[in-house]
Amino acid sequence: MDVLIAYDIADTEGTGASRLRRVAEICGKYGQRVQLSVFECRLSPARLARLIGEVEDAIDRQRDSVSVYRFPGRIEDAALRFGRKQHRELGQPWVL
Repeated sequence: MDVLIAYDIADTEGTGASRLRRVAEICGKYGQRVQLSVFECRLSPARLARLIGEVEDAIDRQRDSVSVYRFPGRIEDAALRFGRKQHRELGQPWVL
């Protein structure tokens, strides 16, 4: 399934900075960054559950927020994009 993950970490200094880095690293393992705090992911239900668990462990539930949007089909079919192009499309392999 395709999901969009958006997060807001309460502060970007001290412990907030480490939480921000950690959440970005977690999301980066599962998908592609499309904005500073927004990732597109193509995941199985099991990988989505793992991602959610890792993010829940990384945030301060009293101060931070995370939204996960599930798409019934491919995210490309629901997205309207304009401006700067993405480096690669969701689902394409990384070539290093």
